[in-house]
Amino acid sequence: MKHNWIYAALSAMVALSACQSDALKLEEGMVIRQSCTIDTDTFRLNAPQAPDSLWSAAITIEGDHIVVDFNGAVLIGTDDPTRPDLFQGTAIRVKGSNVTIKNVRVHGYKVGLIAQHVDSLQILDSDFSYNYRQRLHSTREKEDLRDWLYMHHNDQHEWLRYGAAIYLHNCDKALIRGIHVTGGQNGLLMRGCDGTLAYNNTIQFNSGVGIGLYRSTNNRIMHNKLDWNVRGYSYGFYARGQDAAGILLFDRCMGNIIAYNSATHSGDGFFLWAGQYTMDTGLEGSDKNLIYANDFSYAPTNGVEVTFSETTVAFNKMYECTYGLWGGYSHDAEFVGNDIRNCTWGIAVEHGQRNLISHNYFENDSIGIKLWERPSQPEDWGYSKHRDVSSHTYTIEENLFRNVAIPLQISNTDHITLMQNIFWEYQLLWDGHDLGTIQGLPNNELYSPGPLGFAEHLPHTFIRKKGEPPTVEAFFDPASNQMYHLALRFSYAPLLDGMKTDLPENHPKGRKYIIIDEWGPYDFRRPIAWLRKVRNDQYVFILLGPHGNWKVVDGQGWTSLSAKTGTFPATFVATRDSQAQQLRLQFEFIGEAVTDAFGRHYPKGTVYSFSFEGKVTTIEK
Repeated sequence: MKHNWIYAALSAMVALSACQSDALKLEEGMVIRQSCTIDTDTFRLNAPQAPDSLWSAAITIEGDHIVVDFNGAVLIGTDDPTRPDLFQGTAIRVKGSNVTIKNVRVHGYKVGLIAQHVDSLQILDSDFSYNYRQRLHSTREKEDLRDWLYMHHNDQHEWLRYGAAIYLHNCDKALIRGIHVTGGQNGLLMRGCDGTLAYNNTIQFNSGVGIGLYRSTNNRIMHNKLDWNVRGYSYGFYARGQDAAGILLFDRCMGNIIAYNSATHSGDGFFLWAGQYTMDTGLEGSDKNLIYANDFSYAPTNGVEVTFSETTVAFNKMYECTYGLWGGYSHDAEFVGNDIRNCTWGIAVEHGQRNLISHNYFENDSIGIKLWERPSQPEDWGYSKHRDVSSHTYTIEENLFRNVAIPLQISNTDHITLMQNIFWEYQLLWDGHDLGTIQGLPNNELYSPGPLGFAEHLPHTFIRKKGEPPTVEAFFDPASNQMYHLALRFSYAPLLDGMKTDLPENHPKGRKYIIIDEWGPYDFRRPIAWLRKVRNDQYVFILLGPHGNWKVVDGQGWTSLSAKTGTFPATFVATRDSQAQQLRLQFEFIGEAVTDAFGRHYPKGTVYSFSFEGKVTTIEK
């Protein structure tokens, strides 16, 4: 039977106590209690719709030490893939322990798979794409606050209202490997899980969270592709992120290893928050996590956000973010060896204490390091009533600032040790005031020095140099003495079979390629004509898509077009008729295979239509 979204619903409720040796046909309500192999087929299965239905499922797998090989079987939960905001129910529920599930394809549900109190669960080599996602209200020109996610509470499984490909509750020592999730909202969500290893997963182009942990400890999240998990961004208009993230850790997540992942082009690349209990009491936090050797570039908001916690952020890449690293209220943190370029702020920490900022490379940032405290705290914060929230005790050493407009913006901060930093080509060295104790040694090097700003009060701290400072390659050279010692202290070994997660060299990169419509981020697998800017009567579009040829076949409201055919990528200019109020462009594409926004596949050589339709706009960007 072919994979088809429209397939007659199966109605029988079957409890299976033993699997036959032949491949098993799935039916609604089936309970699988023994190891078996599923028939390679497509099954249209409705999930229960009763109250708390997400804890029931179309298929239940229950038992100990069993393996269920779905053998490429496809579970479909809807007849209409074009309304993912209406998807309901759960496809698979797992109970027991030592259960392995592999080679399943699940589409069209609110939740793909849910498990509770299942130790040593394994989910392998499966696809949970094109499940639930909200319909977004924000437009190209204006953000809508209804689109903000609220992930701060999950004690009552509130995260489930946003759907999930996989949701695990109190599942210790799980293995999640080879999972693919795209065209949904949330990928892998875990509450109260300990000792899980999630690696070699591809969770990209979703509108919420790639991998999210809540009160989960000692997990390893490694070698995952988590790019374009994003909402709340429109190039040239607003950069909000709306709390989408490639990786999210909320509420007393401790001792986790986050390493060798790519989480670029996401709302935040990495987002960590101590939790509401910490905010109310000042106790505990999301502490002792290691964030190591990841790529968090091109975030609309923060490459890394770590707040109210003790965290090590080492040897990560953060390019073209609003904040490379936002560390509000961080304490006893170590920000070491990170590569931060083309950000508005490189590292920014308000109300932090006893933090180390060492051996980071800053290039072409507007502000390198920003430290400060505000005059007062919110009245409803228990945290500030129980904890020291003054800004003090920083060691800033062995950092290289190259073409950073203002390397240091520091004020209302006490006990700063500044040593062995290199500053090259800046506009103002230090923008600050109301500093307390500063300990600086005469070994901070200035190349091509400009105005010193506040640093004029510390003339003994800086040495003027000629020539150029070390290159970034020399700065991060593992053979150097300082890098050797840093590597010994902070390094974390990759997994032997961990996959490379870098985006392909020729893949579009940069925030201008975060394109979000009402269903989430564009994934480059279908042709689009996206309005980039309007100047007077000229409408400038970017045309993106698979390899092949496009042509204009129809239109309304234009006096001229800059081209009528071409290949992707292209910039396309249409001049509006000054009398027109409704605008339309109709295109056809023929070339490589196309997958549309709802997972429907069109083979290579298919004529695929796409269009732009809109009203006249005078906004100039």
